[in-house]
Amino acid sequence: MKKGLIRTMLSAVLGLACAFAFAGEVQVAVAANFTAPVQAIAADFEKDTGNKVVASYGATGQFYAQIKNGAPFEVFLAADDTTPAKLETEGMTVPGSRFTYATGALALWSAKDGYVDANGDVLKKNGFTHLAIANPKAAPYGLAATQALDKLGLTQAVSSKIVEGQNISQAQQFVATGNAELGFVALSQIYRNGKITSGSAWIVPASLHEPIKQDAVILQKGKDNPVAKQFTDYLKGPKAAAVIKSFGYQL
Repeated sequence: MKKGLIRTMLSAVLGLACAFAFAGEVQVAVAANFTAPVQAIAADFEKDTGNKVVASYGATGQFYAQIKNGAPFEVFLAADDTTPAKLETEGMTVPGSRFTYATGALALWSAKDGYVDANGDVLKKNGFTHLAIANPKAAPYGLAATQALDKLGLTQAVSSKIVEGQNISQAQQFVATGNAELGFVALSQIYRNGKITSGSAWIVPASLHEPIKQDAVILQKGKDNPVAKQFTDYLKGPKAAAVIKSFGYQL
């Protein structure tokens, strides 16, 4: 009985070892706003499958240029739906692999408690020195910020106060370090499980900017890597959905 139990345990351990011995990985380009969610999802994915996500983070526009220049990415999680669609029309993606994995929200944020009011009137009062946004030419959340300012009729009034980050992570850093009193960031950067995690914020109404639909796609470099499809399928599953929602995204 004891020998049989040992054999069973040994078989289980060997089976697990074999599974991980053949574990694969996938190279994923991730829009900066999705950094924290994908880190949590990747950890679950590795735990559940034994396969690893090797992620790089940055601005969607910059990733587009890198992909066009032969970067080794196999999956692209963009901060918009137009860039993956463009890559699709250019034959750079696996046909039929594109889907919307999240819809983002924009927030006006300050690291200081009570600095940003519930209606975002701090913008109209214009008593700040610096307003951080991501580069609108490369980062969809930066573009959404400029659209919101335009809708509010504040573009001209605040133009001299804007400081641009290369991506949304850098824009958030400007605010977090106090180099800008406030800035437009992705809600996911400052939100977890129904709460703003630090400072004060106004969630910008979706009516003030175009929808921030974020699409994922398998790139041509990932067409022969089964882990690429396994990861995008996992991204559509319930465990990933729960993580995505916890950061304030809609599905």
